Amino acid sequence: MISRRDFLQVSMASAALVGASGFGNWARLAAQQALTQDQLLEFDTFGNVSLIHVTDIHAQLKPIYFREPSINLGVGGNKGEVPHITGAEFRARYGIADGSPSHYALSSGDFASLAKGYGRVGGLDRVATVINAIRADRPDALLLDGGDTWHGSYTCHHTEGQDMVNVMNALKPDAMTFHWEFTLGSARVNELVESLPYAALGQNIFDAEWDEPAELFKPYEWFERGGAKIAVIGQAFPYMPIANPGWMFPEYSFGIRDEHMQAMVDEVRAQGADLVVCLSHNGFDVDKAMAGKVTGIDVILSGHTHDALPEPVQVGQTFIIASGSNGKFVSRVDLDVRDGRMMGLRHKLIPIFSDVITPDPQIAQLIDAQRTPFEAALREVIGQTESTLYRRGNFNGTWDDLICDALLSERDAQIAMSPGVRWGPSLVPGDDITREDLWNVTSMSYPNAYRTEMTGEFIKVILEDVADNIFNPDPYYQQGGDMVRIGGMAYAIDISKPQGSRISDMTLISSGEAIDPSKTYTVAGWASVNEGTEGPPIWDVVENHIRKMGTVTVGETNNVKVTGL
Repeated sequence: MISRRDFLQVSMASAALVGASGFGNWARLAAQQALTQDQLLEFDTFGNVSLIHVTDIHAQLKPIYFREPSINLGVGGNKGEVPHITGAEFRARYGIADGSPSHYALSSGDFASLAKGYGRVGGLDRVATVINAIRADRPDALLLDGGDTWHGSYTCHHTEGQDMVNVMNALKPDAMTFHWEFTLGSARVNELVESLPYAALGQNIFDAEWDEPAELFKPYEWFERGGAKIAVIGQAFPYMPIANPGWMFPEYSFGIRDEHMQAMVDEVRAQGADLVVCLSHNGFDVDKAMAGKVTGIDVILSGHTHDALPEPVQVGQTFIIASGSNGKFVSRVDLDVRDGRMMGLRHKLIPIFSDVITPDPQIAQLIDAQRTPFEAALREVIGQTESTLYRRGNFNGTWDDLICDALLSERDAQIAMSPGVRWGPSLVPGDDITREDLWNVTSMSYPNAYRTEMTGEFIKVILEDVADNIFNPDPYYQQGGDMVRIGGMAYAIDISKPQGSRISDMTLISSGEAIDPSKTYTVAGWASVNEGTEGPPIWDVVENHIRKMGTVTVGETNNVKVTGL
């Protein structure tokens, strides 16, 4: 158990980060326009163990733009708590100055103008430079990948994840866990996992037939670092067969499996673990809930919900680290582990400003080798944008508005539905839209754009079901991403109400008429989890639409009225 003295040591380390080497100092750097690689990497080495955390890369090998959400609503006990505060409130919470590099990295306000000044973020060749710098300071640092790595781009789709495996192997992780990887299909996942030179972890990945831990995925892996015995326990995304097509991986089952997690923690503690780390793809709120139920975990490295937090969040004796997505951040966590337990922690969320950090030449060359066979297709320009195109937000994103417009137009539908997935880089006004950009927000292994008939009653059922996956007060029932995006229809949602009572005032935009529960409407959508869904791939639908438009302008969408905040 961490004593008050030890807790103060942790708290002081966090305060030192904000005041001296972290986000709080960037305002002055911004004013001087003097942000350097050395300043980004500055860290007061602490303790005897270092963890390096990356997660939710979504196959982004090259630098990108990525806009953080302006709306991220929390419910129940998480209302008003990080990561469910955004914009000015978020910046005030962490002492972030308007217009500073940290404003650009962590907040959505003035995104387009700040993007022009600070440039792109990410790129695994830059991530490699940061990892190498940490390893130069702490050679035995553990590199841990939180999953959603082999999914999300043109090259990843066409190589069935091999491009990402090749590049990540070169970064030399020590372990990873999983989510979207399983949508490659279990045969391909098994093939890739068997080839990995590092641990594939998931204490909650079970054999579906026998309800026993799956042999291919270890529950945990042991490491000796800094004289400490460390157990890293994997936690894959719990809701795979609900959020993604279960028919693609029928031999596996998932779930949170708290009791089994507790058994694994107890097991490694009994075997002498000085430090227990959970490499998780639960999502932040679920990790908080799990930390309140499972005792004995020192650090949870959180993934799935793409949250980027400059300080750890403590639940009981467990510290939760959120490291963002798309290769935009790397977390360094230094720990003082002695006398059989964690005595203190120091953390820094390192933003990967692509114009500041020098690319690692070997990784840059390897990335180019993965992309060369596809370069012509990747670079082909299909249109331009006069609007910022982004995805994140509970109810709307301009990329999804554009996708819904394409479904309405190209599939001759009255109503369009686009999944509320969180992955996908952004574009800023004046950018070309290349085929690579389009695939970055549509690439998946079940892309067919269906066209079907639905009653008004059934549409409401869908909205109510998705809303409960997001706004159920119990995090363990939050099984979705963001709210399904809707085109051609308006509705109201009261997020404070129970399931079945949140959605009201459904209106067909084209006529202004209320949606009739008994009437049938033509609905187009994509990413159905149902096997055998027919229709053209969504990237073709959207490409055709953009080519017809030439230049894309997406206005503010006000088709969702939100109450109960």
